[in-house]
Amino acid sequence: MIFRQSYDDTSSTYTYLLADESSREALLIDPVFEQYHRDLAMLRELGLTLKLVADTHAHADHITAAWLLQQKTGCKIAISANAGAENMDIALHHGDVFGVEGVSLEARSTPGHTNGCMSFVLADQSKVFTGDALLIRGCGRSDFQQGDAARLYHSINEQLFSLPDDCAVYPAHDYNGRTQSTIAEENEFNARVGGQANENDFVHYMNAMQLPHPKKIAEALPNNLRCGKPESGEFPPEPDWADLRISYAGVPEVEPVWVMQNQPSVTILDVRETDELDGAMKELDNAVFIPLSELRERVNEVPSDKPVVTLCRSGKRSAMAINILKENGHSEVANIYGGILRWNASATTHSLLPADE
Repeated sequence: MIFRQSYDDTSSTYTYLLADESSREALLIDPVFEQYHRDLAMLRELGLTLKLVADTHAHADHITAAWLLQQKTGCKIAISANAGAENMDIALHHGDVFGVEGVSLEARSTPGHTNGCMSFVLADQSKVFTGDALLIRGCGRSDFQQGDAARLYHSINEQLFSLPDDCAVYPAHDYNGRTQSTIAEENEFNARVGGQANENDFVHYMNAMQLPHPKKIAEALPNNLRCGKPESGEFPPEPDWADLRISYAGVPEVEPVWVMQNQPSVTILDVRETDELDGAMKELDNAVFIPLSELRERVNEVPSDKPVVTLCRSGKRSAMAINILKENGHSEVANIYGGILRWNASATTHSLLPADE
């Protein structure tokens, strides 16, 4: 199985990718709206097809990317039937088995943080994705959104602590940089539950907590009850000056063919060293040459009246040039994917196409 854990700094949210190596089908757990470019890039670079997005509950601290990813990929959306959410495709109930080809999960109802909280257990019980029900050395709060400390106590003890001791715990959040735990660890060392703590201990602990409400709750909850669909039903604004994509490394990229077809509308910045300039490139009419080693000192020579696309031999150094340009006020920038190597290969193929293609 292919497994990846990604993190959103703003909301301290973990998103999990699970995929089958043979079928190349993938699912995402708890994706974040603002991170959909990152998740799409990871899928693209790993050669995976997103078939399913599953949210552990209706979050109060961030907006899910479920609906947006569905619009981009055609995937289905799964969430607890008790979440009260619209636009879902799969309403999960306790004990349901779901997933994609080659990856199977069991849905376990674990309410207490919210009515609709679910934990997802991998078929071999080697991993459990606990949402906010069980965190690393903690648990989700129970003071709003149908929270109930007693229910949460029973959810953790009966549905999660009943899993094998070595089952890896992957929560929806961690605020201290911790990435995973195990059932045995949490049963022994969790600060709120487990060990010798009984229901009375836990409920009094939870009731004594005085926490401010999440900053985004007024925005997040209504959107998440629509599975992340904005009230307007519109996509977030995206750059429209190019056929742009964002890599998993966070680099905005364009294909060489797009640049060939749109040269008058952009400035091409070639950041190779002088001794690398070896004659005219196929299909390249003009370019500004500033070596990467000199770009910081000469960045004011880069025209600012057009978007800038950067170029080097392989596309690696020119990706670094993007950062320098952004630091100096250029907002419409992109790296030419694959550099000159891909440019020349694309130019050869492009030149073979009929004029109307």
